[in-house]
Amino acid sequence: MTGERVAVVGAGANGASLGADLIAAGREVTLVEQWPAHVEAMRAEGLRIRMADRELHVRPHVIHLCEVAELRAAFDIVLIVVKAYDTAWAAQLIAPHLADGGVVAAVQNGMTTDAVAAAVGADRAIGTVIEVSSTMTVPGEVRRHTPPEASWFAVDADPRADRVADLLAASGRVERFADIRSAKWMKLVSNSSLLVTTALLGLPMLDALAVPGMRELMIAAGDEALAVGRARGHRVLPIFGLGADAVADPGAVSETLLDAVYGFVRPGATTTVLQDWSKGRRSEAEDLNGLVVAEGRRLGIPTPVNTRIVELARRVERGELRPDAANTPRLLGET
Repeated sequence: MTGERVAVVGAGANGASLGADLIAAGREVTLVEQWPAHVEAMRAEGLRIRMADRELHVRPHVIHLCEVAELRAAFDIVLIVVKAYDTAWAAQLIAPHLADGGVVAAVQNGMTTDAVAAAVGADRAIGTVIEVSSTMTVPGEVRRHTPPEASWFAVDADPRADRVADLLAASGRVERFADIRSAKWMKLVSNSSLLVTTALLGLPMLDALAVPGMRELMIAAGDEALAVGRARGHRVLPIFGLGADAVADPGAVSETLLDAVYGFVRPGATTTVLQDWSKGRRSEAEDLNGLVVAEGRRLGIPTPVNTRIVELARRVERGELRPDAANTPRLLGET
């Protein structure tokens, strides 16, 4: 239904990329964003998505968070693309503006579907997984490292999620999962391996992988997250377009996911965690490795590697450390 009204709540690097693709596909889209300079830049000059081989320039309808209260028309589909820790308030903010029969999809890292369900009802909350790499440092401009043909999404297989799957198909390959919670935890396994670990070194993802000991550390962090997920009742599923054979060996799953993600990574690309720290913002570390540690403690699963990662991330966010390669010995547990 191309006449449906769509809102993208959170027009940062990934949200802006998705919104631009939808606008280019002829969808009626409103971007809702909290960075005033970004809102004004998009209004004045439009939104530019720069990719390695092309550029997409659109002129979106964009509003600031403070203007949500002025909305009169309702949205049929809402994509929430804010940080995981902002999900609850973002879902509550947009809930009064959801049309009858409308749905909300949390297109984010982390286990955020329950926060959406608490705001809009479980029957209207759609579980998804996103694998898109992009960066934004200048208002109104996004550097997208994975163009649509290299981007990937998972969407709940429930028919009520069909409209969300159709939307996301404008931005990448979409796979449907009957057990979307397990698929989301598999993405958390991947994120626990890569996002905070490489950010702690202050390096692009490819550069961090080349540091001696880092690959082994990332796999160990993923193995812990996988063990916690199993204890939570999550199944081991192939994501990122992998086949079932890719996760047939339980001992190799974390390494397989790591290699799959690095197949998407382009030179110079950094994680969202490092981007947040570079801007003086807190990261999603507590929603990723922190969740692994908390759930491991609750379930009696040891998580020493993730615990060390979280402790270092907290020191960065308290201003005691800066992201730097000098953190390598601490991260590897050598000091």
